[in-house]
Amino acid sequence: MKSKTELLAIVGPTASGKTDLGLRLARENDGEIISVDSRQVYRDLSIGTAKPAGAWVQQIYRVQDIPYHLVDFQDPDNVFSAADFVQQAEEKMTEIRARGKRPILVGGTGLYFKALVEGLAPLPPSNKALRAGLKTLAEKKGRTFLHAELAKADPEAAQRIPANNIHRVIRALEVYELTQKPISQWHREHQANLKQTNPSPPPSPLSKGRGNTGEGLKMIGIEMPREDLHRRIEKRCADMLKNGMIDETERLLKKGFAPDCPALTGLGYKRVTAFLNGRLSREDLLALLTQDTRQYAKRQMTWFRHQAQVTWKTL
Repeated sequence: MKSKTELLAIVGPTASGKTDLGLRLARENDGEIISVDSRQVYRDLSIGTAKPAGAWVQQIYRVQDIPYHLVDFQDPDNVFSAADFVQQAEEKMTEIRARGKRPILVGGTGLYFKALVEGLAPLPPSNKALRAGLKTLAEKKGRTFLHAELAKADPEAAQRIPANNIHRVIRALEVYELTQKPISQWHREHQANLKQTNPSPPPSPLSKGRGNTGEGLKMIGIEMPREDLHRRIEKRCADMLKNGMIDETERLLKKGFAPDCPALTGLGYKRVTAFLNGRLSREDLLALLTQDTRQYAKRQMTWFRHQAQVTWKTL
């Protein structure tokens, strides 16, 4: 790393070893980690999110005595958006630099990286009453009905957003109702503005700086042979079930959190809920959890290869 203002990001597919590499680089470079993971933000979900084991010390989550920010701080029913991530990540960067440390981003949520690098379309703020009405409609008539309504208003968004991702479906419908303009159009216009204002992007996506981004962003991606990654994923999924992911999910449901609350929409929890409801055997649960995780890892690699400037390394 050139200086303490340069951002280093460790990216790659799930189960590839991002956390271990991030911790090592943090120790070697006097750094603190900012998690870029949309599910590790939630409390009470550690096993199924592969949250790094740590402890809160003086209001800072620490992993192997390294400050590890933006994990384990949101209630399971809170929506934590890309906009929320950008705001809090930039605040953490400022705080970390003020302590004379280096910020190191570690995670695999491509949308969060994209939002940090490119900014966000100027979408309207959420409307609680409208959002509650759409949620009630989904509960009464089903997610498929609400998704069909989105397809009428914004076919492009409906094609991109699965019906099961009810929070994104509701947000897309909310934006359309509030502005009479599809959310897909908002995003297209934002991309067009980016190209117009910066037709020749610099080698480093953040080298001209957005807010607290400093000198630029160096992204290191972890890659490995597909067979090796699949073996790691198989072991991780088996270990999750062995180490208590089922009990973790059941405890959350018994606390009164809905199966479709934001935290439980994360990878694997829908499958565990189906197992708890008797719709899957444990054998099928493991098979589907492994299959879903492999597919997710493939999507992550596709995103980082096509939408980010990454230096790939094999560990």
